[in-house]
Order: sequence, then structure tokens, then C-alpha cells
Amino acid sequence: MKLTLETSAANLISAWEPDAIRVGKNWLRGHLILSSQHIIRDWAVTAPEALQAHDLKPAIDLGPKIILLGTGNRMVLPDINLMTELASQGIGLEIMDTPAACRTYNVLIHEYRDVVAALFIG
Repeated sequence: MKLTLETSAANLISAWEPDAIRVGKNWLRGHLILSSQHIIRDWAVTAPEALQAHDLKPAIDLGPKIILLGTGNRMVLPDINLMTELASQGIGLEIMDTPAACRTYNVLIHEYRDVVAALFIG
């Protein structure tokens, strides 16, 4: 599925498949964290339902106002305390399946929003 064609310097998701996403011209596999200027590969997490705030530290350290959590091929809700903890730090958490997170990430990047995507892939 092709998502967007872009020539800017920002990290944009140009395609998604169940086991990989394409950022620019590079196919990336494994869970990752993505912002307009950073790609953190091999994000060491196991499952979205087991996610804790400390698991999102690499994303939080990038200083977003919003973290998009892509939970894989289907939406899975993590512990409600995760949302509460991030909200106390002034960070919104939006939870959706990974394909929706990829699309939403691109829209927010085009709006110059401070967004980070934390994506479960594969």
C-alpha cells in the first residue's frame, strides 16, 4: 500500500506492509520510534498491552507533544496508567493500529506538529 510521495528532509512513511514500513527509500523491520528527524530502530518492547512509561522513554526524550502508538495489525489498548503518566508530562498519547498510526503520523508531520510515532511492526 503506497501512502505518500514526498521530497522533504523529514522522515515520512511512504509505504506500510505487515512486517515492515518504508521511510523514504529504506524498508525498516522491527519495532521502532520515528520522528521528523530521528529513527530509533530495534525498539526493545514485547507487546503493546505490556507497555509501560519507561518503554516510551526514547520517544519522550525526543520532546513530542503527541505520541502515536501503533499497536500492530490491530488496535490493542495498553494499561490506562500509561496515558495518565504521559498526560502528567504534557504529552498526548493516541493509540491505533500501526497502519492508521503511519497515516496519521504523515498528516501531523505535514502540519509541522511535534509528533513521534512508536510503532509495533511485524
